[in-house]
Amino acid sequence: MRLSKKNWAVIKIGVFLLGLAPFLLLVNDTLQNQLGANPIETLHFTLGDWSLRFLCITLALTPLKKLLQQSWPARFQRMIGLFTYFYASLHLLVYIIFDLSLSWANFIDEVPQSPYILVGLLSFLLLTPLALTSSKTMQKLLGKRWVQLHKLIYSAGISAVIHYLWLVKSDISEPLFYAAVMSILLGFRLIMYFKKPRRAE
Repeated sequence: MRLSKKNWAVIKIGVFLLGLAPFLLLVNDTLQNQLGANPIETLHFTLGDWSLRFLCITLALTPLKKLLQQSWPARFQRMIGLFTYFYASLHLLVYIIFDLSLSWANFIDEVPQSPYILVGLLSFLLLTPLALTSSKTMQKLLGKRWVQLHKLIYSAGISAVIHYLWLVKSDISEPLFYAAVMSILLGFRLIMYFKKPRRAE
């Protein structure tokens, strides 16, 4: 897709605003007292859902690039990845502030007894170095190690889906949907990996 730098800048601003829209809508619903009977749960679940959605979109950009044989999807990878971390951070903050009341004692009491929380924390920890090293400067600094480091997103995606599956106690149709999407996205990468020509021994 051949566009000028100015046009790409406009498109990126549009994508940024779309990525920020769920947060702005949540802020508006909070101010308007429209989060339902359990506003904390609504905030927590909605932020978690958007984090997982953006994670899936991030993982979908490389297959899209391969299928379309176009480079432009890579232009949005960093932005969408940072939105993933943004919503994941807010998801965690809601839990720490409202569910744990910012209490370390509550954290020690509750977290080790809740496998789904431990897996959720693992997902967040895996995403953290990816967010911290997402800039072009860090990419140049780390070189080949940057590529290896950013493969942590695969583990983050798997653990995020497990976190969702273990969290839901009744209707698991939505987490199963994300599990199917994640399987397709990671399966595509496996196929591409095995199709890659190998050097002769």
